[in-house]
Amino acid sequence: VNISILIVAVVIFLLVLHHNFLGLSDFLKRELSDSSPLGLQPIDFIPAAPQRLADEGNDKEISVVIAASDERLGGAIAAMNSIYRHTRSNVVFHIVTLNDTVDHLRLWLSNTALKNLRYRILDFDPRVLEGKVQVDPQKADALKPLTFARFYLPNLVPHAEKAIYVDDDIIVQDDILELYNTPLKPGHAAAFSDDCDSTTNKVAVRGAGNQYNYIGFLDYKKETIRKLAMKANTCSFNPGVFVANLTEWKLQNITKQLEKWMALNVVEELYSRTLAGSITTPPLLIVFYKQHSSIDPMWNVRHLGSSAGKRYSPQFVKAAKLLHWNGHFKPWGRTASYVEVWEKWYVPDPTGKFSLIRRHSEAYEAK
Repeated sequence: VNISILIVAVVIFLLVLHHNFLGLSDFLKRELSDSSPLGLQPIDFIPAAPQRLADEGNDKEISVVIAASDERLGGAIAAMNSIYRHTRSNVVFHIVTLNDTVDHLRLWLSNTALKNLRYRILDFDPRVLEGKVQVDPQKADALKPLTFARFYLPNLVPHAEKAIYVDDDIIVQDDILELYNTPLKPGHAAAFSDDCDSTTNKVAVRGAGNQYNYIGFLDYKKETIRKLAMKANTCSFNPGVFVANLTEWKLQNITKQLEKWMALNVVEELYSRTLAGSITTPPLLIVFYKQHSSIDPMWNVRHLGSSAGKRYSPQFVKAAKLLHWNGHFKPWGRTASYVEVWEKWYVPDPTGKFSLIRRHSEAYEAK
């Protein structure tokens, strides 16, 4: 009897030991997967889902990635607030920023109406861009490292199968779940909004050259570009809002492909000078040439920031599911269109560091 009891005790001890070992193994795997060699390190962790989501059984996690630089932090705040207020889905924001912005961002989120947001702050290390971006010594400040965060989506959300990326100059006016459910064709790693769709092709963008096809972004005089056999009049797409199939992204090694074309541009200057300063879009156009799905154009109604005037009717702006102020005229700046729409979702900075600049001239107000 004593021997039997001893054997049972030993078996129980071994089972407990085995269980603890498996738990430790899983923990280490998670830690390793969260610690990226690219310097995309998690700083804050996601709190539990709100009780209302648990009660409704709506616990499917929707990953939304957004970059937040200090000088544009108010934009990211307004974008996240508009998404949060228009959905009952379990949205988790993966906010990519730089080290010197983290404290400011955390205070803004924790001391305002956004305190119940589910989010994760990630520190982006600009050193990942070394050798991949041509830096003009006279324009060093013009380089915005966070614009390249979208290239590293699998590192930002390693456990997600799908994610949405949005720029910080957007406002969402419908349930983000609809955008998340955009169907992607087999073999496609992302879905973008084409620049030739009816909503964006209504009015040409002054001073921007031909922004609706590949020749506006790539230098077709270069042999490397010609060898790709991409038609110059192919419709381009806007990478400020897109849905990504991260499983397919990893299978096709999209990040490495993008880095390859970034590095080649440093050596060969492959990008067109027509759209000066556009260094994020060209590698995406190459890698996703005829290999991407489309999102509903109403989910990226853009060019609101291309001029100070109003290019869309009030009825159309109200019907848009997502408004995008891409261009020089941001809604938090001196002169912008549809400011009243953006300001509905802006949450004032509790630290007072970010202030809105409003200098509308009488001529502008009269338009």
